[in-house]
Amino acid sequence: MRLFLALILTFFAAPLRAECVVLLHGLARTDASFTVMEELLRARGYEVVVPFYPSTDLPIPELALGTLPTAMENCETKPVHFISHSMGGILLRYWLRTGHPEGLGRVVMLGPPNQGSELVDVLGDLEVFGLLNGPAGMALGTGAASIPRHLPPVDFELGVIAGENSLNPVFSAMIEGPDDGKVSVESTKVEGMADHLVLPVTHTFMMNNPRVIAQALHFIEFGHFNPDISWLDSVFGAIERICEGADCNEPVSETSR
Repeated sequence: MRLFLALILTFFAAPLRAECVVLLHGLARTDASFTVMEELLRARGYEVVVPFYPSTDLPIPELALGTLPTAMENCETKPVHFISHSMGGILLRYWLRTGHPEGLGRVVMLGPPNQGSELVDVLGDLEVFGLLNGPAGMALGTGAASIPRHLPPVDFELGVIAGENSLNPVFSAMIEGPDDGKVSVESTKVEGMADHLVLPVTHTFMMNNPRVIAQALHFIEFGHFNPDISWLDSVFGAIERICEGADCNEPVSETSR
């Protein structure tokens, strides 16, 4: 991991940018889960804010309102972009459901359960599931109590990255269609998103994958994903070289895979 970090820091280094990125971790994770991406973004010249929130202690509304306004205020530069993992994307959608704060930039969500997760439907009645995931995790199902299902379509510039590899065949057997071990590819989609990309990554560790990092950065800077970016491009190819011969400023309208 240290060798990979050193290589990609070298190739992605760039002049300072007057922009901020907030990295928002997922359920039962911490701000440390974004350490690799944080270092790469700082090397790229971004100001980076990585808030921690007690994801298993409080309901989604309290987590969203107690975390996101402060995180954005902690950014000294504008615009402010967001990259979220899993439930972090639901917190963001909840916060933005009634309007946009001044200076909001682009948003990338990694493995978000935008339509809920069947795992909560199947396992939610188990006492241990509630103890491990708290009230916020219990609200991520697909039924009547699902918070994601009751949120409006997004009206901000959003790119979604879904995973299609699983480390848990038992969980995957409970989920319809391709999935990342926690969330189905279909569930990551939401009305109003600007772009959607499926990569061969797993839910838990996708934020550390070189292709995920490169694609997230590409969306933040250009407003769309680039499906032609390979794993080797992600590690050894600076984004400027990836864009050679292609109009990276030209948004794409079709869903990419």
